[in-house]
Amino acid sequence: MELEKPEILTDLDVAGTNKYVMKKLPEVTLAFWIMKIAATTLGETAGDLFAQTLKLGYFLTTIALFVVFVVTLVVQLRSKRYNPFFYWTVILSTSMAGTTMSDFMNRDASGKYLTGGATSLGWGPQGLGMGYPTGAAILISLLIAIFIAWKCTGLTFSIRDIVTFRAEALFWSAILVSNTLGTSMGDFLSDSSGLGYAGGALLVSGVLAVLVGLMRVPAVPNVLLFWVAFVLTRPLGATAGDFLTKPLAKGGLDLGTAGSSAVLLAILIGLMGYAHVQERRNTAPRDEVLTEAS
Repeated sequence: MELEKPEILTDLDVAGTNKYVMKKLPEVTLAFWIMKIAATTLGETAGDLFAQTLKLGYFLTTIALFVVFVVTLVVQLRSKRYNPFFYWTVILSTSMAGTTMSDFMNRDASGKYLTGGATSLGWGPQGLGMGYPTGAAILISLLIAIFIAWKCTGLTFSIRDIVTFRAEALFWSAILVSNTLGTSMGDFLSDSSGLGYAGGALLVSGVLAVLVGLMRVPAVPNVLLFWVAFVLTRPLGATAGDFLTKPLAKGGLDLGTAGSSAVLLAILIGLMGYAHVQERRNTAPRDEVLTEAS
């Protein structure tokens, strides 16, 4: 009797089934969006903590946080299954890196943004001074290019079906750019639009509410709504972070970057612990089935 050859799954095969592989990314639920907003708000306050409060500057902080992003991403990519701590650590690192990358692209070394002048903030250039419109145009173009490349691979855009290395690498590339773009949008709404921190947060919240309503419209793909919401929750986190840390004279609560970051980190760790417990409960029956099947 000839033994059957083991089935070899390509990226396209795996993208359409969850039978043979463990998922690498979380389910998109209300808890997911709460954690996303918490992580992006912490990314804003922590990025400003390193660049401005600790006076490392945008240049050095951007390099350091990008290295942190690469390290956390490698850990996530090497993981065999979804781990909330790995996943949300990468989200946090993209938020922190996106904050300083956006600031470095859009701002300049003037006293308008950097208290004490550029010479007091680390080494190297302290901003390219592109401005929000130019910076946003570059980031939107880059994000579109990533999605075009993703589309050409034939792999799914749906987060629940991303189970291959190539798809996950494209996913995290889009996440990094979208978080950087979201930071630019949030800073524009808070600093340049005249809406202020509270006004910017209310505007983004209103748009997100519209997206929730569109989920019930069959003609609008949920995958599209997910990515639009993912980008928009970043400026919501950015404006919320600015609202917590900026001085009272500028419309903020003046809680400081260190204090705000510590509180947000504690909240995020608590949420990650809760997600980890829930994930273990959800995967226990599936693990038993896989064990019996093997």
